[in-house]
Amino acid sequence: MSELSRQNLNRREFLSYLSVGWITFTAALAGMGSLVFRFTYPNVNFEPEMSFNAGRAFDYEKGVDERWKNGFGVWMYKAEGRLVALSNICTHLGCIPSWLPAESKFKCPCHGSGYYPNGINFEGPAPRPLERYKISLTPDGTILVDKTKVFRYEKGEWDHPDAYIEV
Repeated sequence: MSELSRQNLNRREFLSYLSVGWITFTAALAGMGSLVFRFTYPNVNFEPEMSFNAGRAFDYEKGVDERWKNGFGVWMYKAEGRLVALSNICTHLGCIPSWLPAESKFKCPCHGSGYYPNGINFEGPAPRPLERYKISLTPDGTILVDKTKVFRYEKGEWDHPDAYIEV
C-alpha cells in the first residue's frame, strides 16, 4: 500500500468532523421541527369581530344601510320607528345576497333567494328569513351590535327587546 493512497486521520480531525456532523444534524432537526410547528399554526383569522360599534341612531336614514356589510357582515335596516341589524348570510346555503335598491330587495346570486328589506324571504329556496343580531344603545348613546346573540323570525324572536332599538 502506498503512502499516497492512505489518508491518516488523527483524533483531533476525527472529533472535528464528528462535531460538525452532529451540529448539522441538530440544525436540520430544528429546522424541520420549526416547519412542522409553522404548518400547524394558522396564517390569518378571517372572522370579523363579533361585536362592534355602529355609530349613532341619527346616522341612519329610513331603509337599508350597507356600510357594515363587508367589514362585519351586517345590514342595518330602519323602518317603522325601529332599527335592526340583519345578517348578510343567506339562510339557504350561506351565500352573501346583494342589496338591489331599484327593486327594494336582497337577492342571493347563488340560487335566487329573495328577501324583503326587513329580512323576510319571499322567493327562491331560502327556507327562512334572515337572522337579526342583538342591537343596543351604550351609555354614551352609540349603537352596539352583538353578533353572538341571534334572533330568528320563525321562533318568534324578532319582537324580543334586544332584536331592535326604537328610533
